Amino acid sequence: MALVIGAFAYSKPTPKVKEKPLVVFVAGDHEYSGEQTLPLIAAELEKNYGVRAKVIKSYPDQNAEKDIPGLEVLREADLAIFFLRWRQLPPEQLQYIDEYLKSGKPVMGFRTTTHAFNFPKGHPSEIWNAFGERAFGSPPGWGRAGHTHYGHNSSTDVTIAPEAAKNPILTGVAPSFHVRSWLYRVRPDYPPQDATVLLMGKSVNPDKAAIDNPVAWTWKNKEGAKVFFTTLGHPEDFKDEPLQHLTINAIHWLLGKPVPKKWKGKIDINVPYRGIVK
Repeated sequence: MALVIGAFAYSKPTPKVKEKPLVVFVAGDHEYSGEQTLPLIAAELEKNYGVRAKVIKSYPDQNAEKDIPGLEVLREADLAIFFLRWRQLPPEQLQYIDEYLKSGKPVMGFRTTTHAFNFPKGHPSEIWNAFGERAFGSPPGWGRAGHTHYGHNSSTDVTIAPEAAKNPILTGVAPSFHVRSWLYRVRPDYPPQDATVLLMGKSVNPDKAAIDNPVAWTWKNKEGAKVFFTTLGHPEDFKDEPLQHLTINAIHWLLGKPVPKKWKGKIDINVPYRGIVK
């Protein structure tokens, strides 16, 4: 509505519409088809949960360890979600990730992101091999601090940690479920003591003596960022609702949005396990 004051017309300013938060998924793993599962989650966020989403991937395929074009979009992101394995990105691309971490904005990671980078000993970027520890409170790389798994023929029974039963991220998540992922060992030193363990995993048919291990936790990292991490992420894990529900809830929690009271329904994710293909 315009008001005329003297010789001047005055228009009441239109309230600025707040832009939807932007979630950026960064995919690049040889084995678990994150470049196929993450876009399906991104599409669900945009369709049903009022979130903008963008997926950037290793180029030209999942085995390309030295190029993830488009990382500059992290400067616009409200949340960054990583599913990486043994990358060797150039310094100019690592800089975008470093800037994001230093911003203190929230971070989320899946499975092999515990060992997202694999620079050779003595390389100027070798410190990035401990990215998982810095960002997520996971072990500082594969094989370090006892970080291993219990064999590809094993799988995992998952249960909610009793002390976390009322955590909002677990709203609607089944109290126990089974996943195809072979259990990652992160104990005894990880996650950090000040992390909140949400889910515990027990190895089924392990190839060595196994102990129960956390498979999902939250934390606040040294940059002051809210963190959610899960060692789950086999493509068959994503077929079933528990991991889908956990993921959607965690994204809302990290964005500071209320966890959805109403689940919009199972996401159609049917990505076969590829394994490592040269």
